[in-house]
Amino acid sequence: MLVIQAASQPQKPRRRPRLGLAVAGGGPIGGMYELGALRAIEEAVTGLEPTELDVYVGVSSGAFIVAGLANRLDTVEMCRIFLTGESHQARFRPDIFVQPALGEYLRRALRAPRVLLEWMAAVATNPLGQSLTDNLIRLGALVPTGLFDNAAIEAFLREIFSHGGRSNDFRALARKLYVVAVELDTGKAVRFGAPGHDDVPISRAIQASSALPGLYPPVSIGDKLYVDGALQRTLHASVALDEGADLVIGINPLVPFDARRAQANGQAEVGSLIEGGLPAVLSQTFRTLLQSRMQASLSKYARHYEKSDVVLFEPNPDDVQMFFTNVFSYDNRLQVAEHAYRSTLNDLRRQRAELEPVLARHGLALDDALLADSGRGLRDGLHQPPARPTPATQRLRRALDELEGLVAADAAPARGRARQARKIKS
Repeated sequence: MLVIQAASQPQKPRRRPRLGLAVAGGGPIGGMYELGALRAIEEAVTGLEPTELDVYVGVSSGAFIVAGLANRLDTVEMCRIFLTGESHQARFRPDIFVQPALGEYLRRALRAPRVLLEWMAAVATNPLGQSLTDNLIRLGALVPTGLFDNAAIEAFLREIFSHGGRSNDFRALARKLYVVAVELDTGKAVRFGAPGHDDVPISRAIQASSALPGLYPPVSIGDKLYVDGALQRTLHASVALDEGADLVIGINPLVPFDARRAQANGQAEVGSLIEGGLPAVLSQTFRTLLQSRMQASLSKYARHYEKSDVVLFEPNPDDVQMFFTNVFSYDNRLQVAEHAYRSTLNDLRRQRAELEPVLARHGLALDDALLADSGRGLRDGLHQPPARPTPATQRLRRALDELEGLVAADAAPARGRARQARKIKS
């Protein structure tokens, strides 16, 4: 499903328009959907270079994607890393997402004697005043805040962003990157990468942004605890709009499922979602809340950013595969990415008449030949992986990385002096 919110007061085309990308969360499978959709967008929109945009905003699993792009890790290489396993730059193991949070289990177990003593004291003091719910809440302090440990995820990302000319430092990137998380004790959204929050390693910020309560424990940064950024807003595209983006491309993998529409279109005989039990009901509830906030945000963008265009890619409401695939499983990741790729191309074909004028304002266009190829799939655009690096090429890469770092360090003071000179002249 393609949602196009054209600017109500479009400004004159700039020589170089500012382009932004905002990618929402959605668990591991949501991230794979986003990667497949983004690959389709890159191939179908001529003039769009995902690694050369002006501002990137990521939430939860979406933060994985945008941080890679901001670090010049293109969509082809990310597909090789996360989907096909053909990359020589990183070896991705899905099991790192489901490592038991043994440290959290131990911390809660160590609290048990104190909690039980407090409960016994309360019962002794007021034996008739202890209700079942009071006791459950008291004993709830012993329940771990997350089932799985996300430290291995952070280590994996830290390794990727620490070689190949990439950086794990927001301040060292050539383009703006924001990773959004929520501070647990205040409920406020925090933009890692913004001044005051740009000294946090990118990998650590992503770990915080993807710490979905119940699955992963809150992440400690400084003296604060952080959880999944999707708890505050769905997409946080306003972060890119606040940076002056003329066009923001958004990707959101989770939408409510319309069972009646699916049946009417012959997609599946799913019946009522109640038949799926509590997991299906909770999934639909969560998706509906996300969609409600998304619609409210789009309304706000139309009022407050009337000179900017927003183009949002989402699954269709009758998308059976995206609703009934376990969002925390990696077994079907390639199939989901392929599905997203083909669905996104179909959306572009269906709505090209509405989309083309919006893209043209920003020097972009649709690729007629690619859209005419109805049989094209995700793998068709993944060229043969480069040869495995030899010790010599690895030494050369390290030398180039060091040289790039020295050049960047020398250029930073010069850029600062140039900005100061411009301020004085103005």
